[in-house]
Amino acid sequence: MIQFLLNQTLVTEQSLDPETTVLNYLRQNQRRCGTKEGCASGDCGACTVTLGRVEAGKMVYETVNSCITFVSSLQGKQLIAVEHLRQGDELHEVQKALATCHASQCGFCTPGFAMSLFTLQKNSEGWRRQEAEQALAGNLCRCTGYRPIIDAARQVCERPQPDSFAQREAQTVAKLMAIHNGEEQELAFNGNRCLLPKSLDRLAELLLAHPEAKLLAGGTDLALQVTQSYKPLPLVIALDQIAALKACREEEQAIVLGAGASLQSCATLLRPHIPAFAQVLERFASLQIRNRGTLGGNIANGSPIGDTPPMLLALNATLTLQRGSQIRTLPLDEFFVDYRKTALQPGEFILSISVPKVTASQHFRAWKVSKRLEDDISAVFGAFMLERDADGRVTAARIAFGGMAATPKRAVHCESALVGKPLTQQSLALACRALEQDFTPLSDFRASAAYRLQVAKNLLRRYHASLTEELTLLEVTDYVQ
Repeated sequence: MIQFLLNQTLVTEQSLDPETTVLNYLRQNQRRCGTKEGCASGDCGACTVTLGRVEAGKMVYETVNSCITFVSSLQGKQLIAVEHLRQGDELHEVQKALATCHASQCGFCTPGFAMSLFTLQKNSEGWRRQEAEQALAGNLCRCTGYRPIIDAARQVCERPQPDSFAQREAQTVAKLMAIHNGEEQELAFNGNRCLLPKSLDRLAELLLAHPEAKLLAGGTDLALQVTQSYKPLPLVIALDQIAALKACREEEQAIVLGAGASLQSCATLLRPHIPAFAQVLERFASLQIRNRGTLGGNIANGSPIGDTPPMLLALNATLTLQRGSQIRTLPLDEFFVDYRKTALQPGEFILSISVPKVTASQHFRAWKVSKRLEDDISAVFGAFMLERDADGRVTAARIAFGGMAATPKRAVHCESALVGKPLTQQSLALACRALEQDFTPLSDFRASAAYRLQVAKNLLRRYHASLTEELTLLEVTDYVQ
């Protein structure tokens, strides 16, 4: 059974297939057909809805792609779809702005834009174009009507008006708090089960008893097995209700991030300490994906083209793993075994990720190369951190790439070519040649092997130029496409 608010209505679902997506639940179970399916893979944003949750006694709103969000994720939250924006007999001001700014175009993707603008308005304090572009980056308009959509965003952010959601906030908080309890939920139907534990101890117990179960964190990758590959998920253990998995803290020498912390929250936490990491995360998929996707999930799926593992490798991150009552630490260097294979034992899960703080003598940079600037998968991802002494000699080097091998991987020959030498054009040339010993990349539809190797060398050259001030600060922090 799960409980949540559908706008202001308390919904209790006793028997529901846990493979049901929020999109299909809205359209088929609730007959709310305003939300549209464009891709069923979280790429286009036509299916965008808003989820509300209570945080410190206040409502917090986030956009998600309903086409790859399972209904188990609704437990204890408020679900807002485009039909719920209506203010009595009037349109919501976001809907009015889309109409008056001529931003509706053909209309198919407009409900998704409306929900992204609604959530942007709730989370913003005035108009900032970059913030609006980030909020809308996951919504693709086929009619190319972007200027009027931005105009609508500016209108609602510059002149926000009180709405029913603000007026009912205290009531909404009270309703959501009333359905929060320590009981463990379970959804089961048609041979599929989803268990929703609420503590780490219970998670460890369940995973030991059912090591074959799939762990569902954000589900932005796992859901594709259902929506794209049509593969069943007979037993799923959902992690969304375990607050301890989302807990993050700052220690004297490191930032410890809960494996269940969303990528968006990780970006916020890391920005003051490792700004380059947070900046690159702005290019990780879309805001809808970052709101759901977790750091632990991005690591655990073992993808060779994930964006966070190369950065974490360069930063010398360490994982804390749990199996039953046993807890161990493992350097991320030792976690990736082979393509989509990791060092996780049966019944073991990632508890947290410890990221050392960058010191004054260390220089961390990371760049992503992809065909699109945003909402795209890397062809090559490079992360670099060198440490130099007072004489300019490299005393330590950690260089890692994604998209260059079967796993995210450090360039150990390249590192060795740099350590002990001053950072010069000569040492740089040796390091670039050493990359040919580190990697034999594959050709695929994203890039050829030759292109990948050349890009890896060019990113190393870019890193050198950023340290030697051959690039301006603006160029260094600019995005690579």
